[in-house]
Amino acid sequence: MKKLLFCFGTRPEAIKMAPVILEAKSQGFDVDVCLTGQHREMIAPFLKFFQISENYTLNVMRENQSLNTLTSAILSEMDKVLADSNPDIVFVQGDTTSTFACSLAAFHNRIPVAHIEAGLRTWNVNSPFPEEANRQMTSAYSTYNFAPTEETKENLLKEGRKNIHVTGNTSIDALKITLEKLNTSSIKEELNQKYNFLNNDRALILITSHRRENHGEPLVQICDALQTIAEQEDCEIVYPVHLNPNVKNIVEGKLKGIKNIHLLPPLEYKEFIWFMERAHIILTDSGGVQEEGPHFKKPILVLRENTERPEAVVSGATKLVGTNTKNIIKYVKSCLANKDFYESFSKNGNPYGDGTASKKILKVIKENE
Repeated sequence: MKKLLFCFGTRPEAIKMAPVILEAKSQGFDVDVCLTGQHREMIAPFLKFFQISENYTLNVMRENQSLNTLTSAILSEMDKVLADSNPDIVFVQGDTTSTFACSLAAFHNRIPVAHIEAGLRTWNVNSPFPEEANRQMTSAYSTYNFAPTEETKENLLKEGRKNIHVTGNTSIDALKITLEKLNTSSIKEELNQKYNFLNNDRALILITSHRRENHGEPLVQICDALQTIAEQEDCEIVYPVHLNPNVKNIVEGKLKGIKNIHLLPPLEYKEFIWFMERAHIILTDSGGVQEEGPHFKKPILVLRENTERPEAVVSGATKLVGTNTKNIIKYVKSCLANKDFYESFSKNGNPYGDGTASKKILKVIKENE
């Protein structure tokens, strides 16, 4: 069996890599895991939940470092990892700086790259920044392109990429595994007790916002909208706040102390899924939430001007509302007051797959042994 090295650094990557790692191990592949350390504290509980341990951890994170400094540090450290692990294939996921740097390091060492979630595009390298450029460049180095949808396959074909396989998104695999764990354990009751301060008679609004392009004025406008909604609507707002000071300082400065807005530290993955299941409305700028949210058949309002996940918008499962304060308020109020509008989000299924993406990915690897 081939030796597979899985490289990732952020929590979203970990979530989408985990089901592939578990499936690879169950099928007898020789598996190594390398963490770049981008989201070290946020990843640890998740890996414990999925019973995954790392073989390598890069010590590359420095306070206020530039993207170039981070990229060069990962490239340098990855040479040592690749020499020691000696993998047949390096797996990367998505569009982070870890994704780009690890794929380039593998390419420089003439090791095939398998890119999970390949082909997402906005065709604007400044939005999202630097993710759009990262994923375009990663596609250039990849031997295996695992596209989540037919639309993402078409994007890759436009660029002349080959060896493209449509698999669905592994985030749905992770979601289904987690829901099964929640439903067959005492975790749900523990979470009910932990968050018993929430008023179950009020609509629960869950929000996540941390993308780099929303730092500054866009995030201020989002917070202004939340403040107005909290004052005018009978609701509870839950906001797990990212540790990045560019997010935390604005959010706490604008929203701390408002009675029905609950600013929480970053949640463990299982907790976040529990909140998604309970929420009445979800506001997000997260790519992963745009994929997972449609599973729960409730409004997903996307706090971005464009998205590389148009499939959910086209199906009606999500709606782009941007970061304008008045626009956000308008759509949240519509979801709360208009039953037909609310139910319009749940008419179609999830366009990102059925939870079998990991099996499809490894089937391709086996067929190419």
